[in-house]
Amino acid sequence: MRTYDFAPLGRHSVGFDHLFDLINQSASNESNDNFPPYNIVKTGQDNFRISLAVAGFAPEDLSITAEQSVLTVAGRRRTDGGEQPDYLFRGIANRNFEQRYTLGDYVEVDNATIDNGLLHIDLVRRVPEAMKPRKIEIGSATASPRITAAGRQAA
Repeated sequence: MRTYDFAPLGRHSVGFDHLFDLINQSASNESNDNFPPYNIVKTGQDNFRISLAVAGFAPEDLSITAEQSVLTVAGRRRTDGGEQPDYLFRGIANRNFEQRYTLGDYVEVDNATIDNGLLHIDLVRRVPEAMKPRKIEIGSATASPRITAAGRQAA
């Protein structure tokens, strides 16, 4: 596990505490278990897709939870209580998993589908209109009346 000391940067910046916490949290959540394998693809300006290889998992065995800025994908195999086959070779993993992804600001889960053993989770960034850049018109100083300190219009 890697830890970073951002104290020196904190002395020269204001308001970036949240960013430093996210970096430390990401490093502490990092695990060596990369099961199941996955891809993250940018599919558009504000669209993303996470694809996980979930061969052998039925849709009922999978759960997707979005809570605040963390997306959690879990797979739990149901035990049917029946007799297990006598495998000669077992190349397909048969284990439970849980993957966590930290989502950026305004990123939401749009859709989830399963196709040919791949779980696709589509994400979209929906920035509120108030947060989007807007053009400010520049007016003429002679077009608007001047207001004095007393609140009256000056001539």
